[in-house]
Amino acid sequence: MTSYKHDDNSVVVIIGSGAGGGTLANELCQQGVKVVLLEAGRRQSIGTFINDEWAAFSQLTWNDKRTTSGSWRVARDFPNLPAWICKTVGGTTTHWAGASLRFQEHEFRARSVYGGLAGANLLDWPLTLQELEPYYARAEDKMGVTRTNDIPGLPGNNNFKVFYNGATKIGYGATTGRMAINSQPRANRASCQQFGFCFQGCKTGAKWSTLYTEIPAAEETGRLELREGCHVARIEHDAAGKATGVVYFDANGKEQRQKARVVCVAGNAIETPRLLLMSASAKFPDGLANSSGQVGRNYMRHTTGSVYATFEQPVHMYRGTTMAGIVQDEAHLDTKRGFVGGYELETLSLGLPFMAAFLDPGGWGKGFAEAMDNYVNMAGLWIVGEDMPQESNRITLHATEKDQWGLPVPDVHYDDHPNDIAMRRHAYRQSTALYEAVGAKKVYEVPPYPSTHNLGTCRMSARPRDGVVNKWGQTHDVPNLFISDGSQYTTGATENPTLTIVTLAIRQAEYIARQMKSRSL
Repeated sequence: MTSYKHDDNSVVVIIGSGAGGGTLANELCQQGVKVVLLEAGRRQSIGTFINDEWAAFSQLTWNDKRTTSGSWRVARDFPNLPAWICKTVGGTTTHWAGASLRFQEHEFRARSVYGGLAGANLLDWPLTLQELEPYYARAEDKMGVTRTNDIPGLPGNNNFKVFYNGATKIGYGATTGRMAINSQPRANRASCQQFGFCFQGCKTGAKWSTLYTEIPAAEETGRLELREGCHVARIEHDAAGKATGVVYFDANGKEQRQKARVVCVAGNAIETPRLLLMSASAKFPDGLANSSGQVGRNYMRHTTGSVYATFEQPVHMYRGTTMAGIVQDEAHLDTKRGFVGGYELETLSLGLPFMAAFLDPGGWGKGFAEAMDNYVNMAGLWIVGEDMPQESNRITLHATEKDQWGLPVPDVHYDDHPNDIAMRRHAYRQSTALYEAVGAKKVYEVPPYPSTHNLGTCRMSARPRDGVVNKWGQTHDVPNLFISDGSQYTTGATENPTLTIVTLAIRQAEYIARQMKSRSL
């Protein structure tokens, strides 16, 4: 088992083992780079995953204390759980549903295409689709994305059949989408067995996760040391402002210091800016890499909501892949609808416990009981659309609340932009029409719940004054400090984010290895 000394300043330290951090670790190790991977959670496995919603939630979810502010409904319904992300080896790739979609070309140019939308802090990415296409292709092959590389799509379950028939009747096209879930055995992983517990950790390993793909591959090189149960408290730097290492609490609660040649932060769009803000110093009084004042700002979570409908006959939506179906007809840009950007509709099912919690948080009475009584006759979909970055939507350090390590907890502030509200209303209307077209007895417009799509807060920008990192995820202020997760997102785009996070990590690894070889890092 590989082990590096704490004073070894030749290693790359990566914080977080999810889609960005886990992928980056493997890519660097494959190129001969020594890596220490720090993960706050514990290592689970295909054998230890639990096909039970509440038990699995406790096993995988990041439950550390957080606070919430803003007008968004999540602040009322789930004030201490603004995001549904994971604290475990593999991060939220243990929990994600697998949807893997490329950005559209115009979504890299949101400021140029959408214009100066009042209240939105829009900015063009310092990247283009053309630049990313070769890396998208590599990510799709690595992850085994269906409908790419001659991989067949997943079969449609009953939930998809209802979805497909309704979409067809209102003039939409629907398909089982591009999913990083094996539709046939591939890369030493089994095919999907349609268990229906995609959110609870895939017990067959059919769904791509860094837990059992990237991280074991990196360990096989002999260059990765994974340290689980390690919570990073701050990043340190020298007098010149160069990152020198990290201070963290190990699995026994003891404070440790790991030296580093390069530091990469991949803690999700909440924990990543929190760490930079906690790393403030005399040289960086407003937080590390925050000369622009943009660290923590422009928090995005996608414009979401769900629609469920009950029918005369059983649907059993919970049987089969959770999110295999997709309608992309509204993903294009068409301002005649009353908003910029686009949205997708994706099949979704929740088990009975989560449905009771999310259908109408705090609701009770006859209407709620009727919905629960008709659970087996229910079909469902999720709305995911491009929300607008706003400077006031941000992650800050709470003035008084502390976590178990005595560190300030993050406050997650979010207000819907008027564009987000207009998009959600349109999506609710179209989704209702879809289900009514196939005879729905009753349709439920379900408010947004804690999202896994947490983006922005350390955004890419061409100019240092506009953001936190450059086109490589390298911070403008500290050249050997990188951001390697969805925090890099300049804008949110319509598509589910994981494929692009993996794509950026592959590209970033090449850059870091190249810069290290030339001694530029």
